[in-house]
Amino acid sequence: MRSLARRSRGAGPLALVAALLGLLLLLAPAASAAGGLSDAAATMKKGRVYVDPDMTSRFSQSQADALTKKIDKADKPIFIAVIPDSPAYAKTGLKDFRTLVGIDGVYGVWHGDKFDAGGDRGAMGAGQPQRIAGAAFRSSGGDIDATLNSFVDQAVPQTKGTGVNHSTSIAWVVIPVVLIALAGAGVFFLFKRAKKRKEDQARAELEQLRRVVDEDITAFGVELERLDFSPAASDADDEQRTDYSHALDSYEKSKRLMDEAKRPEDVKQVTEAIEDGRFSLATLAARRDKRPLPERRPPCFMDPRHGPSVKDVDWAPAGGSARSVPVCQADADRVAAGLDPAIRTVDTDQGPQPYWNAGPAYAPYAGGYYSGFGGGGLLPGLLVGTMLGSMMSSPAYAAAPMMGGGYQDQHEGGDFTGADFNAADFSSGGDFGGGDFGGGGDFGGGDW
Repeated sequence: MRSLARRSRGAGPLALVAALLGLLLLLAPAASAAGGLSDAAATMKKGRVYVDPDMTSRFSQSQADALTKKIDKADKPIFIAVIPDSPAYAKTGLKDFRTLVGIDGVYGVWHGDKFDAGGDRGAMGAGQPQRIAGAAFRSSGGDIDATLNSFVDQAVPQTKGTGVNHSTSIAWVVIPVVLIALAGAGVFFLFKRAKKRKEDQARAELEQLRRVVDEDITAFGVELERLDFSPAASDADDEQRTDYSHALDSYEKSKRLMDEAKRPEDVKQVTEAIEDGRFSLATLAARRDKRPLPERRPPCFMDPRHGPSVKDVDWAPAGGSARSVPVCQADADRVAAGLDPAIRTVDTDQGPQPYWNAGPAYAPYAGGYYSGFGGGGLLPGLLVGTMLGSMMSSPAYAAAPMMGGGYQDQHEGGDFTGADFNAADFSSGGDFGGGDFGGGGDFGGGDW
């Protein structure tokens, strides 16, 4: 009996959670009786893709397994269901699916001949899942496998958060019982584990940003030295000394703020300081050379280290459409000559990438440089069709992490919320298909 007691205590909260889950499964009505979204939601506790038996002739289990493997490899909270169309799905079907699964993420539901998508803002910007779904449906000609794979391929790099820890999700299924049985101990363990995962991710993103921002600060310092200005020089006037003092203060401020940064969104203040200092530097150079003072313009879009832009030029990123972007004179000359501009690239797991395609962590980096121009509203238009552009084109751009508030306290992709989540943060809408490849044309989706 003593050895049995020792084993019971050693099993810990998770063993009790598993036992309680087994009891609940025995007492609860069979999920299969409800069918459709209920079965799909139950499957999501174990995997990422559900196929209703009535749809396997159009989307096979092997295709579902391959798609599941792709999502698992990407480690993103993306959930896909393939079900027959039914009146039960109707207008709130996607929201019902999200509620049943209870995980903050990106959701796609193929129902009958239509494809519907939505997502929590903690995982992807409002309206972006619908835009990706529309593009995937049209490019695949309505084929289920091609549509879903295209949707996942496009959604993966734009989805924030990490994949679901299924051992933790089991606990969340029975969390009301666990609250009573464990008197809060097990719940504390789960929250602590989820919080640690988010903190680890934030630290990794901050270190990734730190290397890049330190390079920008160093480049700013080199420009200060290259100017070779002495406030005590006989030809220096008070306006020049004021410009130099402001630039020097901005340089020191950027270093201090970077040293104090604790979260990725703290980087926004650093790049704001660099942008402000570089403009003072450009103003000082103009005063010394007796040139007209520069207009306060956004930094060069190609590389903010180039300093303030001097004009706008039409330019298209790789695979994107042309748009008007602010550039320095050197990049303007390159574009006019048909050459590639000097783009700021950063290291990623996929190799060097332009900063606007390097992941959500670079939103504060870019946002700080452009925050003084239309409240940062300029940047989403410049970044249309890029990873950061899709993220900033939603109301989330004006909230955390861009504006530096509550980044770590909000739900993000992969978090377990159960049915208790803010429906206004889940964007949905835009059925594509049913014989009309435009799907009604609601690419922006709607917010519940």
